[in-house]
Parts: sequence; structure tokens; C-alpha cells
Amino acid sequence: MKATRATLLFMGLMTMNAASAAVHITQTDGKEKIGVVSASNAYTLNELSNALSRKADEQGASTYKIVSATGKNRLHGVAEIYK
Repeated sequence: MKATRATLLFMGLMTMNAASAAVHITQTDGKEKIGVVSASNAYTLNELSNALSRKADEQGASTYKIVSATGKNRLHGVAEIYK
């Protein structure tokens, strides 16, 4: 019973965290741009996107749009952030 409660609590916290994470978008219609964030040293595009999402969250953004991703062995990316 305690394990079930702990599992439910953990899943609830993860859901709350995911709900507050910045969302990647491709269209910026009606969004207010609040700045730009960048991330470096990612090995995959997924890692780069996650890093940009975290930085967008830290700046209070609800959405972000990746505008560039470059690199060979390690990736660097830039994203515009929106409210």
C-alpha cells in the first residue's frame, strides 16, 4: 500500500513538472517573444531540445522555437522564447 502511494505521488509530481515545461512550437502566431536562449555540448538533437526547453523554463517562457542547430560531434542551438 505504501509503495502504491509513493508511486502515485511520484507520477503526480512528474505530471506537474511536465505540465509546466516549455513546449516546442513551429508557428509563432499570437505569441509574445521575450528573448533568446542557447545551449551547447549536446550529443543528440533530443538532448539539445531538452536543454533549450529547460533554459526557456528558467526564463519563464511557455513555448520556444528552435531557430538554429549546428555542430559535428557536439551540437549547439539557439531558440526564441515566447510567453
